[in-house]
Amino acid sequence: MDAESVVTLTKGLTIALGGFGPAIGIAIIGSKAMEAIGRNPEAAGKLFVPMLLGMAFAEAVAIYALVVSFTL
Repeated sequence: MDAESVVTLTKGLTIALGGFGPAIGIAIIGSKAMEAIGRNPEAAGKLFVPMLLGMAFAEAVAIYALVVSFTL
């Protein structure tokens, strides 16, 4: 393998692994929020902002992985 192939493989793995974790995290956050709203519909307003913040922080990790793959 030459150096260009290794860099390309590294970029692909960075995006793949860097996107997998946040995707699972966002799915768990959304799932648990919907479960909580299903149990207590009056709490939907209180759950919405923390749910969005949690999803945004998880998505930030994926964006960091994207930036790292661009810098490689």
